Amino acid sequence: MKKLLVANRGEIAIRVMRTAKKMGIKTVAVFSEVDRNALHVKYADEAVCIGPAPSNESYLKGDKIIEVAKSLHVDAIHPGYGFLSENADFAELCEANGIIFIGPRSKAIKVMGSKLAAKETVKGYNIPMVPGTDEAITDIPKAKKIAKEIGFPILIKASAGGGGKGMRIVENEAEFESQMDRAISEATNAFGDGSVFIEKYVGSPRHIEIQVMADMHGNVLHFFERECSVQRRHQKVVEEAPSAVLTPELREKMGQAAINVARSCDYIGAGTVEFLLDENLNFYFLEMNTRLQVEHPVSEWISGVDLVELQIKVARGEELDIKQEDLKINGHALELRVYAEDPMNDFLPSVGNLEVYQLPEGDNIRVDNGFEEGMDIPIYYDPMLSKLITYGNTREEAIELMLKAIENYHVRGVETTLPFGRFVCEHDAFKSGNFDTHFVKKYYSPSLLEKQHKNEAEIAAKIALKRYLEDQKLLRLPN
Repeated sequence: MKKLLVANRGEIAIRVMRTAKKMGIKTVAVFSEVDRNALHVKYADEAVCIGPAPSNESYLKGDKIIEVAKSLHVDAIHPGYGFLSENADFAELCEANGIIFIGPRSKAIKVMGSKLAAKETVKGYNIPMVPGTDEAITDIPKAKKIAKEIGFPILIKASAGGGGKGMRIVENEAEFESQMDRAISEATNAFGDGSVFIEKYVGSPRHIEIQVMADMHGNVLHFFERECSVQRRHQKVVEEAPSAVLTPELREKMGQAAINVARSCDYIGAGTVEFLLDENLNFYFLEMNTRLQVEHPVSEWISGVDLVELQIKVARGEELDIKQEDLKINGHALELRVYAEDPMNDFLPSVGNLEVYQLPEGDNIRVDNGFEEGMDIPIYYDPMLSKLITYGNTREEAIELMLKAIENYHVRGVETTLPFGRFVCEHDAFKSGNFDTHFVKKYYSPSLLEKQHKNEAEIAAKIALKRYLEDQKLLRLPN
């Protein structure tokens, strides 16, 4: 593999290119017209414009990307995450054109892309699953009967879905029909597929995922777990590894279950198996993401591996040169997704110009970044600016360093999730490890953040006044 095209943008494109360059592989960036001056374009060895700003006219144009790859004699394509990363047709298109797709084969993407097909596939491996329907359903009276049998509260989920779209919690029978209608409508609009399924709603779950890597020689490894329970709108904002609540025995069980999920679909490459963990530490298979995850750096830090490097080696047909028993958890890592969003206004995207943009630096601080000072935040894409990752020998150390890093991360021109990250890290529930996916709903409100800002401003003003008075006293002292 001499030349690699990254079919993505922002921090993930740069992160993949960094490893490729380390391995002596030339890199090619693709970009939309609005991304002409983006950092990933400057970082690559070669760069090609693939269309206008909207992603469906640029980053989602698989045929155009293949055309560029062929014209530049590219050996492999890394899709990053999002865009075409879980598109089975694109994976097949790469294969058909003699280009290595750095990811699983299209069959695994298809199977795991449907929550129902995934459940059916893993059934033979005794993976624990939340009680629910085994097939897609749109017949509302029939669905209501099933819901009553399972017992309320229940969860309606889009079969083709993700990111919380087409998902509805139904507390009782009276609201079932209206919520079912909404879920089907939302799923149809978001995915072109209105099929939904029903499962028992796990009341206070934690979202735990296991990182796996599989080669073409039958070897599958897991790289321990990530805790991803701090979410807004069913999307993760703070992640950490390892989880504060898993015992070594439970970790081993979940790790083995994740390996079996990968084996069930003949998986190749990096993937993540997601589980729900209830208050009694029972775990249930949720889904598999057939790509590199946004939060992969925390796993890299505690396991001491470069997951992108392993992806590339596996895609080249190499055998994994580590064994499960070689892998050990070292220390603790924490990640904050720094979004251009306003936590004071329901996390709505905040577009504008990065008038000030200064990153924190120091030992055990990593910033996977896609922007620089003076750049505009485009409205066309996910509003993530960077990922701020800290590492410590203990969880407490990683949290303290995260607070310090947030303090030294200076942004002006747009609102960001940095203040929210600080709120999380300072909260007793998070610090104690006793929290679940309802953290934001239970503990967070814009008014609390506003109060925190006000208190800090008052303290800063008092410190400034004290210093001023002390300076004045010094000036008045006789020689």
